[in-house]
Amino acid sequence: MAASMYIVVEGEDPGYDIYVNGRALARNEDALEKLARSLQVRPLIDFFSADQNSMALLIEEGAGDPRLLDRLPPPQWFAPEEGLASVEALLETLRQEPAQLGSESELIREELDEYATVLRKTVERKLRWHLAVSWR
Repeated sequence: MAASMYIVVEGEDPGYDIYVNGRALARNEDALEKLARSLQVRPLIDFFSADQNSMALLIEEGAGDPRLLDRLPPPQWFAPEEGLASVEALLETLRQEPAQLGSESELIREELDEYATVLRKTVERKLRWHLAVSWR
């Protein structure tokens, strides 16, 4: 089962493509979290949130305890500037030290570049966002 970390933008249709594969980011989430903390920015996983439907899908895919649905808080939405600050700090480090995260550094950098593009468009449109996770 492959996990993917992807961006969700508030609203039905933000008017631009928000798709980012996110598989390399999901596979390397622990290393990215450690790197973000060392850079003193919020780790990407801090931007995770899920609504009732998303969480039900995750649980259906075997990624959690069904009892969580009863205690699920409402989805959290974040200012895109906050996420962009983290993404840009991670990108800068990976540009300066390309092998920082091992053999997948290039894939991670590519996905972070795509995150940055989506978050910049989200800033321009004054929308909010969060990360979601899918296991497939």
